[in-house]
Amino acid sequence: MKKKKMKTPLFRIVKNDKMKISRTILIYIVIFVMMIITVSGLVLAMHFSPLKVAKTIIWGAFGKEFLIRETIKNAIPLVVISIGLSLAFKMKFWNIGGEGQVLIGGIACTFISFIMDDSVPQGIVLVLMAITSIVVAGIYGIIPALFKAKFNTNETILTLMLNYVAIQIVILLQNSKSWQDPTNSFPKIRMLSFSHRLPMVLGVHIGWILTIGIVILYYIYMNRTKHGFEVKIVGDSENTAKYAGINKTKVMVRTMFLSAALCGIAGYFQVAGADGTLSESTSGGMGFTAIMIAWMSEMNPIGIVAMSILIAVLNRGADNLQTVFLIPSSFADIMIGIMLLFMLVGKFLTKYKVVIIKGGAEK
Repeated sequence: MKKKKMKTPLFRIVKNDKMKISRTILIYIVIFVMMIITVSGLVLAMHFSPLKVAKTIIWGAFGKEFLIRETIKNAIPLVVISIGLSLAFKMKFWNIGGEGQVLIGGIACTFISFIMDDSVPQGIVLVLMAITSIVVAGIYGIIPALFKAKFNTNETILTLMLNYVAIQIVILLQNSKSWQDPTNSFPKIRMLSFSHRLPMVLGVHIGWILTIGIVILYYIYMNRTKHGFEVKIVGDSENTAKYAGINKTKVMVRTMFLSAALCGIAGYFQVAGADGTLSESTSGGMGFTAIMIAWMSEMNPIGIVAMSILIAVLNRGADNLQTVFLIPSSFADIMIGIMLLFMLVGKFLTKYKVVIIKGGAEK
């Protein structure tokens, strides 16, 4: 029986680990220029001046003191969720459930707020709210980890589906009279007591200080601790982890607890700090945006902070565009999409190369 002849491919894509730094910088400069040209062309097609639009975006994010505060407030949950997801991604566990884990954290802290009397000291209530958000969201994250470890289920699908479970729980609570404002029959969860909200520091809730601490702890955890080393080993090679005597299930469960707990803390910041209440829009798509931030920054803490601030600036600036030029705020999503597309191209060109296969004879 004759063997089937396999055509030799004309080219293949391989990793490029020897690219010079100067060439990498040059590629990103070219990519950045092309990105600016593309966005400018889109703005011109809408009959607006690119310079005026850029100025309006920057003003909308940094033009006044309260705008700066709002930009920082928008960046806080993006940083925290991205750090949380990065923990799982480092382990090659695809946690797509940030949205739901944020909501679960918000539900947990709201529950504590509602059952605590205003006579209880604010510090005690806020600490209990934070701990409950961490524990409940962490347990919610353990669920897909256990299924993955015991039954080898697809964690991407399971974490994604759990997002919708969390949303439905919020909808249920919105229609629960015990969670509603007694004076309002509209299906909406009532506001938290002012004594149960995060204190302000420099005009922004104290979550921004805690976020800086989380970023530092993430770096230390991943680069200076045994647990962080185990996460990297499990992510790099399961066989190596097994050879080194690392308990994969234990590492997976522990890491997913931390990953979801951080997302839960972001929900706590949103409910007790930014919004003062819980709703379906508490997560506001940030769980999905954080996936892109984590990947584009290569799970690097400095990159995560920079990307989060950039996206917060675009989102805040887009609101100003809508006011000044009547451009829909969704234009920010378009700009973010274009930016991410070009960054992906840049990442591909710096991390991989195309090898031409010579002598395309058939085998």
